[in-house]
Amino acid sequence: MTFNLTKKYPALLELNHLSDTDRINSLKRIFNRDIADNSDFSFRGKKIYPVKSEGMIDMEREFKHLTCKQIIEESEGKKYPKRVYDPFRSERLHWIKNHIEEKVSDSIFEIFSTIERDPKKHKDIYRTYIYNITRKYVIVLEPQLRNSQAYYLLSAYYLNETYGEKQMKQKLSNRLKVVY
Repeated sequence: MTFNLTKKYPALLELNHLSDTDRINSLKRIFNRDIADNSDFSFRGKKIYPVKSEGMIDMEREFKHLTCKQIIEESEGKKYPKRVYDPFRSERLHWIKNHIEEKVSDSIFEIFSTIERDPKKHKDIYRTYIYNITRKYVIVLEPQLRNSQAYYLLSAYYLNETYGEKQMKQKLSNRLKVVY
């Protein structure tokens, strides 16, 4: 398990041979090292925090968001969202820190902000994207409204779905002139 701690970008983490418990423990070690216990976790001088849940910082929620994807399940005629393990997100978990610190030199990047409609909040919000075009990898940040010197880390994922790159091109076409 500890061998994953030595993996460097652009290598992928080795997770397929691990049991569920060992896989989670391996990923949590990387998450804690790079994000949860990293007091210098910031992008362009702005501190990055996990999204709050019920007013509290929720590292477990953040961990799940970075290693699991949302699917829609149906039961008794009702649909509901569920998060399930995503090997593509998980094997790239250690990529987040390198991209946030802009220490990736082997790829073409786009770093940009957009204004998007948040259906849950019923309002427009800013989103900042770190888009590695070469490796089809995206990190999504949300500038904090109350603290203009901070971000929330929303997600990070590999564009393995057929619609992923098309959506990113659409976002790029609507980019703002300034990165928030």
